[in-house]
Amino acid sequence: MTPNALNKADRLKVLASIKKLVPKHHINVSGIDYDAWKASVDKRTPELLAGDVQEFESGVLLLLKDLKTSHVAFYRERPDRLPPQHSIGATLRKLTDLQPAKWMFLDVFEGGPAHVAGILPGELLLASQGTDCDDSLPEFAVGQNYRLSISDFDSKNSREVAVDVPFKKGTQDRPPIVEPKSPIHRMIATGLGLLKVPYFPGAMGLAFSKEIDAAISELKTQGCARLIVDLRGNIGGGLGLARLASYMCPGQLPIGQSLTPRRLRTGYEPSALPRVPMPHGRAALVMTFGRFAFKDKSIVLLTQALGPQPFHGSIVVLINEWTNSGGEMVASFASQHRLATLVGVKTAGNVLGGTNFKLRGGYRLRLPVFGWYTSTGEALEGVGVSPDVNVGLDPESLSKQIDHQMIEAIKLLEPSRVPQR
Repeated sequence: MTPNALNKADRLKVLASIKKLVPKHHINVSGIDYDAWKASVDKRTPELLAGDVQEFESGVLLLLKDLKTSHVAFYRERPDRLPPQHSIGATLRKLTDLQPAKWMFLDVFEGGPAHVAGILPGELLLASQGTDCDDSLPEFAVGQNYRLSISDFDSKNSREVAVDVPFKKGTQDRPPIVEPKSPIHRMIATGLGLLKVPYFPGAMGLAFSKEIDAAISELKTQGCARLIVDLRGNIGGGLGLARLASYMCPGQLPIGQSLTPRRLRTGYEPSALPRVPMPHGRAALVMTFGRFAFKDKSIVLLTQALGPQPFHGSIVVLINEWTNSGGEMVASFASQHRLATLVGVKTAGNVLGGTNFKLRGGYRLRLPVFGWYTSTGEALEGVGVSPDVNVGLDPESLSKQIDHQMIEAIKLLEPSRVPQR
């Protein structure tokens, strides 16, 4: 059955499934009264049955928004519109000071569709397929070609670019995503390395861990004694975040607490949670999963004790409003244990673990099923991570390829300003 063929009886079954799944699986970090929420669903059901398919989908999304958490979604089995981070490899900021308001490219991921098309940070997106971009964040479909109208900050010089978004299949656990290249590394000055991490690919992050190992090894070979970790625009992803966090300290430190809905409902003592280092390889991973096969999976996730690194004590982490999920977990960990100086602006506050549920009519319901807290129990969801040094990006400067956040990070790591160890 296709969504377009969804009749009233099918819609009622979709809504009934959602009403059943949400109280059972949703991690209630926002303190929602589920009885009141279900009553709201019932109240709005007649209008959801009366409208067309698009109105039905929009209405369900509004109901899910009332749960007041990230990682909630309702979409077709093959969603046709994705945010820029997941499709063209870019983030955008709405410039409300301009009249009319315009969208500015903020992070452009190296090797992604926007980058391949020649789009630069600081350029403005005026139109897509000949249609002016309005107040809503532009979205794009995988497997499609787009004609975008781009201009400089003053809108004096405009051009047309072709952006090809490759086709990617979704999985049962998530919608499709055009994965950005991650990690990216290079030396940017004598003794100063840059590690850009837009994404943590793979649920368990084992392949990503090997990529991080290779990147760090190469940086050290080139004399890296100071390190900038750029998490701006980070989409999140899997448990590879633990490998990155592990390179920031020599021993085992708590990265944070992962809680199930059941554990959050019944209460817990943080000191009683199992303390689990992220496994180093597949065999250790299987053994770790075996420990929790029939138990509550709430844990304190630990780093892996990778030993001293030449850049310890000389790390800056860059963050912005598009730093999400796993990127926020790493930034929070580094800040809490005073392992790095955070530079930029406050992060998104989207720090939950989600999974998908199959519904009637080719739909998927995405719900957050794990909550994430710092090792001392503070919630990050809806709060985000604040920088130690608040540095915004001036749009006009960025249009001239002047990155004030990066400049500040480099300045903080000048040899004369880094404490001698």
